[in-house]
Amino acid sequence: MTRKPLFLILLSFSAAFLGGAVALGLKPATAPADTPHFHTVLEHQPAAVELRPASNSTAAPDEAASAANLTSLPDFRGAASRALDAVVHVRTAQQVALRQGWSDWGSLFQPSGPVQVQTGSGSGVILDARGYIVTNHHVIEGADVIEIGLNDNRTLQAELVGSDPTTDIAVLKVAPSDLHALKWGDSDAVQVGDWVLAVGNPFDLTSTVTAGIVSAKARDLQLLRPDFDRSLFPVESFIQTDAAVNPGNSGGALVDVSGNLIGINTAIASKTGSYAGYAFAVPSNLAQKVARDLIEYGAVQRAFLGVNITPVDEPLADRLDLPAVEGVLVTGVTSGSGAAAAGMAAGDVILAVAGTPASTVPQLLERVNRFRPGQTAEVQVWRDGRTLPIEVQLTARGDWQEDRAAWGAETAPSDAMEGTALMYGCRVGGAENVPSGVVVLAVEPGPFSKAGVQKGTVIQSVNGTPTPDVDAYVRAVETAIREGDVGILIEGVDRTGKAVWYGLDMD
Repeated sequence: MTRKPLFLILLSFSAAFLGGAVALGLKPATAPADTPHFHTVLEHQPAAVELRPASNSTAAPDEAASAANLTSLPDFRGAASRALDAVVHVRTAQQVALRQGWSDWGSLFQPSGPVQVQTGSGSGVILDARGYIVTNHHVIEGADVIEIGLNDNRTLQAELVGSDPTTDIAVLKVAPSDLHALKWGDSDAVQVGDWVLAVGNPFDLTSTVTAGIVSAKARDLQLLRPDFDRSLFPVESFIQTDAAVNPGNSGGALVDVSGNLIGINTAIASKTGSYAGYAFAVPSNLAQKVARDLIEYGAVQRAFLGVNITPVDEPLADRLDLPAVEGVLVTGVTSGSGAAAAGMAAGDVILAVAGTPASTVPQLLERVNRFRPGQTAEVQVWRDGRTLPIEVQLTARGDWQEDRAAWGAETAPSDAMEGTALMYGCRVGGAENVPSGVVVLAVEPGPFSKAGVQKGTVIQSVNGTPTPDVDAYVRAVETAIREGDVGILIEGVDRTGKAVWYGLDMD
């Protein structure tokens, strides 16, 4: 009888011991609330990402699939790997004479003294196995020595093949030596919201990759400098992205998620000189054409339509019955140009070139600059309420001369002339030795100033009605107002003889 109570005591003690051990083993699951759970959450994230509707879910299958796609991210590793091997570090050196001291009397006013070496750093992209590299013009401008650093730590000397300041594109050449090139992508196919990678060497940090999305297209920043000596003007139609770009990224690659080159990183918008959320790249379709020209000819082969243009605003779109506020209005056609030979006329609205939309002036300039003189492009225009395709053989600027009206600023009348009229803040008067029309003598705040009408402009028609004198002008404006026209179309020429169109918003 004494053994049984002892056995029960031992059994109870063993049960208590085992229960305590189990409780100790489960303690981490009831850890204090301030204990981090990052590893646990991350470990289970893949299962959470793959969203599947429950058997009793009321969501439609395509809605559930869309929800699943929204939670997935692209894999950047393949694109980054390809781009890193093809993006190079461009280092430059330039000798600059210090303006210190003067030479002897025999060469008075000639600077002499020590020479300072200025260095620069940027990026570039290998185009092919032959050793051609594309970068920005501003990266290598004025450089005496150009050195290329590869991703495998090799260093090569480079020579300049050619450079184009109006598109900020330059091409370098190194000796071929087991080089990895990037494949050109189609920048026209890039859409706002697409994922992109920016690859380069910011702040001398070699082989740096950042990710973002395409924020906008066809940005005109008025960043590049014109070449007045050769009558060449900047072509800006940048791809905007929020991928981080900093000094040193210039000339580097903007690639899509497949690793295709869709742009050459060129500029940032910043008040401090460092990245502030806005970066810009030359579209690959334009950069590719410029690079090919530089390689084959040493200079860019530029084609021209031969038209004067202005953006389409809302009053113009209303007056021309355009289905949308888009396109580029032709205000004049140059005699002898491809546009003149093809039958383009003032009043046409250019909507597309070679099947690619040209909704703005930057887009149109970029599209035309992809062609070489002698090539033919289909230009889609809006005329008389319908879309019309026109085949234009593009020409070089030297093949034709711009027409100028036989009048200038010195023939513009003074404000003191009699026979003037003041309507809606714009005073006009008649004058001799000017194209048929009335001359703008003064512009006060109102619809004319808002539309950009300048003093000295000759107004030749109002809503298509000729205005050879002040009386005709007054009647035309009064008729337009009486008929309830919210938008009035003004046609004429500016003080240089260039055709101009203005859309007045009378609402």
